[in-house]
Amino acid sequence: MKLLPRLSKAAALSDSGVAIRLGEPARIAGEDNRAGLFLVVFMRLLAGLWVIQGLSQWSAILLPPQPLFDNVSALRGAAVIFFATVNLVAAVGLWLATPWGGVIWLLGAIAQIFVALALPGFFSMLWIGADIGLIVIYFGLIWRAGHAGTAFFRQSHR
Repeated sequence: MKLLPRLSKAAALSDSGVAIRLGEPARIAGEDNRAGLFLVVFMRLLAGLWVIQGLSQWSAILLPPQPLFDNVSALRGAAVIFFATVNLVAAVGLWLATPWGGVIWLLGAIAQIFVALALPGFFSMLWIGADIGLIVIYFGLIWRAGHAGTAFFRQSHR
């Protein structure tokens, strides 16, 4: 009994949103593997950092020394809830190395930059530099992995 229709090799290679591809030959190109490996390792390290951030936001909600939402403005309370949720969702997506994980992480990182500027004391000003640096590294690795992938595709499918 066949559960899924068999895709042609060209259709399987063109569907980049699939997490696991069955029956597709492994890519052998060294540069492609190395760039992709660096990207996945970076995303997993970033996921660990974002889990820590998300859990620290949740600890502010669940284990405050004094009632949190009675003592802060509505904007600060909303920011705590936003980052408690977005950071953990982004961490899961980053750990799975999915495109949506990178998008959610970018949304959270850019929001951290704006919140650090708009609400002094919410995030350390070091987070602005760290977030900008991590975003630059992320885009560099994405570009490199994409560049290596297209070079592999051009060489092996002539």
